[in-house]
Parts: sequence; C-alpha cells; structure tokens
Amino acid sequence: MATKSEYKEIIITGFGGQGIILSGNILGKAATIFEKKNATLIQSYGPEARGGACAAQVVIATDTIEYPYVEDPQVLVCMSQEGFDINVPKLIKGGDLFTDSRLVKIDPKSTPKDIKIYSIPATAFAEEMGVKMMANIIMLSFVIAITQLVSRDALKKAVASSVPKGTEEKNLSGMEKGYQYGLDMIASGK
Repeated sequence: MATKSEYKEIIITGFGGQGIILSGNILGKAATIFEKKNATLIQSYGPEARGGACAAQVVIATDTIEYPYVEDPQVLVCMSQEGFDINVPKLIKGGDLFTDSRLVKIDPKSTPKDIKIYSIPATAFAEEMGVKMMANIIMLSFVIAITQLVSRDALKKAVASSVPKGTEEKNLSGMEKGYQYGLDMIASGK
C-alpha cells in the first residue's frame, strides 16, 4: 500500500544563544534517525555570534529532497521579534506561525491573514523551570505537539541524544511541558 508523500519546509528563527540551530538539528535528527525520513538543515547567523539573528531552515520529506533551502515555509517558529519581522511574509497561505509570546509582538497589519497562529511563553516557562537555555526545547516540543512533523517518541529520543550530558532529564521535562501545552491548546480549540 502506497503511503502519502510528505514534504514540509520549516524555518526556526531567533537570536544567537537561544539554541535555534540546535532545535533545527534535533528536528532533523528526529526525522532522519528515528523516523527514517529525509531531512536537510541550513543554518544562518547574523554578523554577531551571541545576540545576533540566526535561523535554521529544515526540510523534512518522505521522498528525496532535491533542494535544501526553504522557499515556501509551511511552518515558521519565531523566538525573536527580528526573526518574526523578516520571515513572516514568507509563510505560505494556510501555514502555521509559532511565537514565544514574551519575545514576539504580532502586528496584525503585517501578518498574513490566512495563517494559524500559536503562541507559548517558552522563555518564561524555561525560567520557571530554572533553565532559561531550555526555551528552545519547550518551543520545539510545542510545535511538534500541534504539527506532528515528527512523533513525540522520535522527538524525545532526539532531545535526549542531542542536549549536553547531564542535562537530559531537565530538557526532557521541558519537552514534556511544551508538548503538553500544545496538546492543551488543541483540546481547548484555540
């Protein structure tokens, strides 16, 4: 029985030091190693290392990926205002926009009308859990709960094998927090 072909373009954006590239790496790892799909990752940084703009472009497909760059993102994840401002016009009709509600203010005038918007206070949650650097994991798991780009199990394995040794348990609890927030949002119909 033939399976439906899947092709998704994702942009994860923020500023240096937030773990944006690690998020793209984890997503690609979950897709390729733990779900046997194909994935590419293109990363870009602003001129500054920490604090400058950065982005991870991820393509996930069940078939061969002919071109690794994201041209028409179906999913846009923004953890900085600058990343939002630059990338929101690229989001396709019917696409999914994810923002850190504490760091991104959505301007309805500059935001495409026909997209779905999801916000989570990822950075605030990470601070409450005592590890601000975990906001990326909370955000990524929130995205996965809503989009199902990869399975929860694949994400869990990718997170556990990608974060610094000794931080696995804390990061996995952050993953569960973001994932549950996404499930609760779906259940409430927001």
